Amino acid sequence: MVTSAHDRRLIHLRHRARDLAKLAGRFFAAFTVFGHVFLSYVLQWFFDYVTQGESAWVDRRWKRVHERNAKRLYRGIIRLRGVYIKMGQVLSIMGNILPRAYSRELEGLQDQVPPAPWEDIEDAIAESLGREPDEVFAELEPKPLAAASLGQVHRARLRDLDGQPGEVVAIKVLYPNVKDIIAVDLRVLEIAVRVYKWFMPMGGLERVVDQLRDLLARETNFLHEAKCMERLAANFRGESDVLFPTVHWGLTSSTVLVMSFMEGIKISRKDELAKMGVDPEHVARRLIELFYKQLFLDRLFHADPHPGNFLVQKSGKLVFLDFGAVSEVSDALLDGTFKVLQGMFMRNDQLVMQGIDQMGFVSKSGDRALLERTVKTYFEKLLKLNIQDFGRIRPEQLAELDPGLERDELRELMKSVEYPDGWFYVERSAVILFGLAAHLAPRMNTVMVGMPYVMQRLAAVA
Repeated sequence: MVTSAHDRRLIHLRHRARDLAKLAGRFFAAFTVFGHVFLSYVLQWFFDYVTQGESAWVDRRWKRVHERNAKRLYRGIIRLRGVYIKMGQVLSIMGNILPRAYSRELEGLQDQVPPAPWEDIEDAIAESLGREPDEVFAELEPKPLAAASLGQVHRARLRDLDGQPGEVVAIKVLYPNVKDIIAVDLRVLEIAVRVYKWFMPMGGLERVVDQLRDLLARETNFLHEAKCMERLAANFRGESDVLFPTVHWGLTSSTVLVMSFMEGIKISRKDELAKMGVDPEHVARRLIELFYKQLFLDRLFHADPHPGNFLVQKSGKLVFLDFGAVSEVSDALLDGTFKVLQGMFMRNDQLVMQGIDQMGFVSKSGDRALLERTVKTYFEKLLKLNIQDFGRIRPEQLAELDPGLERDELRELMKSVEYPDGWFYVERSAVILFGLAAHLAPRMNTVMVGMPYVMQRLAAVA
């Protein structure tokens, strides 16, 4: 049964009052989570101060405190969901900011939530269209295809010019109150970051919130996403095995995105790919090739490449979905990355350091000499491991790369490192894609697969 416009307005007012009450409760719930973590570190800081940081017991206790607080944060994120899921995903990727215990605990976070009430979604669609949904859609399925922290997707069928059922489309709808939630959550996170800096004084730590704010601004503007979809599709016009949805601009707004419905199975379903006659290794190779092409040649790339954003059709064609986080690569990041890669292949630690500096990781106020010594030590250990594929370093291998710094040196090192603008999107994409490729094709060397695109870029700038 279709709800009338008058009834929807009443429902909207009722839900608005409910949402305001929830926002207040959410604010205090978030402060409870972060406050618990804060008090735990205050107590540990006291022990550290009393013993002057020289007790082996204190060192062991620091590790246990990090592990307990990582679990507390994870449980709090699961309860709060929404923006905090995004925050956890950001922190799990930005492993150089938090102790390893946090990245281990947070790396499994999935951006999936229970769907919003259908009345809210129907109201949002009607407000965006400026007319009743049944005037535009012959069918509109209340059950969503997918629900995430910012919005959800529904299947529908348009009416043709004669009012008859026409094209099948997907409708992506932003939750009506999501921007209020984002404003509250970002305020809580800003305060939490200020407090956290007392204990982990890393330069540019505020950029965690900045990166999150930027990500959320992109993903809550569907007009921006629609434009990114078309820009990315234009870069693949010559690739017949890569498909993108088509935007229905006349029905799309900043809060509702209507696009063609794309068939296919989720890319991570390896057994189903094989049953369908599609080689998972070929899919993995093609996915990595496309990533290198985007990053090094097009310099515009899909920055949220989790498995739910790729489908595979029976023909083996790849379907790209969800373009809110599409990003450009800056000159500094790309050129610095090339220097790091060249330094690794040439076994030149100075060239690696120059690349890191050019990318923006070096703080102007930090101890550059300490940072250079650490990079040199790290690089020497990396070469001894003789790793052939840097995209698939195992956790036990990472443990062998520990430069062996004292706690005071580690604190000084953290002050010497900043997180450059834009790097989060590159790092996030690489980590997720290399992990997906390893799942589909465990023996594939992702570095060698992408090398032709790196060489093309080097030849273009030579």
